[in-house]
Amino acid sequence: MAEDLNRLPLHALHAELGGKFVPFAGYEMAVQYADGVMAEHLWCREKAGLFDVSHMGQVLLPPDQAQALEALVPVDVLDLEVGRQRYGFFTNDDGGIMDDLMIARRDGDLFLVVNAACKAADIAHLRAHLGGVQPVEGRALLALQGPLAEAALTRMVPDAAAMRFMDVAVMVWQGAELWLSRSGYTGEDGFEISLPVENAEAFARALLEMQEVAPIGLGARDSLRLEAGLPLYGQDLSPEISPIEARLGWAVSKARRADGTRAGGFPGAPRILAEMAGGALRKRVGLRPEGRAPMRAGVPLFADAEGGPGIGVVTSGGFGPSVGGPIAMGLIDSVVPDGAMIYGEVRGKRLPAAQVAMPFYKKTYKR
Repeated sequence: MAEDLNRLPLHALHAELGGKFVPFAGYEMAVQYADGVMAEHLWCREKAGLFDVSHMGQVLLPPDQAQALEALVPVDVLDLEVGRQRYGFFTNDDGGIMDDLMIARRDGDLFLVVNAACKAADIAHLRAHLGGVQPVEGRALLALQGPLAEAALTRMVPDAAAMRFMDVAVMVWQGAELWLSRSGYTGEDGFEISLPVENAEAFARALLEMQEVAPIGLGARDSLRLEAGLPLYGQDLSPEISPIEARLGWAVSKARRADGTRAGGFPGAPRILAEMAGGALRKRVGLRPEGRAPMRAGVPLFADAEGGPGIGVVTSGGFGPSVGGPIAMGLIDSVVPDGAMIYGEVRGKRLPAAQVAMPFYKKTYKR
């Protein structure tokens, strides 16, 4: 591996568990373990998978910066209740997405979790517009996901059972302060747990000793989120793609919409609100390629089996283990009718792909 890659605090544990490492967002990350991506994916769907996502950025803001943060995101931050979090995104002046993030309100602060590849730029962006921006140091971030996640975690932290989807809470395990959220990136019920680095290995080992918990790498994380229809920043989301094109209009809070109590006021608001009213030029769609060959990111898309101009591109694609076949997401021209067959050009040959509703796999969040 390149010497300039960062390592996660639990790198040695991943190596001990048989992790195969790849570079990702400046980090040396475990892409899979001995059983492989397919087995890890199915394990998480059936039991509970433990992910190390310590590469993500964690940031604290003073509570009096809520209004300033609102000026950077199309999200209702002011009315976010203590103990709850919302999904959101930083937008640019052109209405594109600079990064997507989670925003939580806790007693005494706002807690943000941002993507690893964007965290330096996000922190600089926040510091340019807000006061008291505090990047979190010395804490790992783990995700426990799957239908048995609650059963596993509550053996160690019983009060976590009372949390609802998108709740946040602070709890204690063996003297260590845990920052919990009931959320994740797999389509399954689960939790994300921020905890001191010095306690992270013991906490992870205690979970992995449970028969229903197994380590899960980046490969299965990607196939799980793809089946759940969840976009990945840098592929399905970018500074050139608006939230409406990405079909994330639901995440623009009611208060920030054209008829809301605090309409607009965020970067790119004219374009985003206009697209909400009149439609966008492009749209993110779910695709089920025929046959067994997956259509990967970058595959050009066409409306016709032969000839004709391109209509878009695959942004994410692969094999869906729980679906039993290839799945993909693409960004295509909005004039293409919903349900119309689309053709992806793979190795010079156009292959059919049906437009389908997302998620490809039914989500099982605990409401």
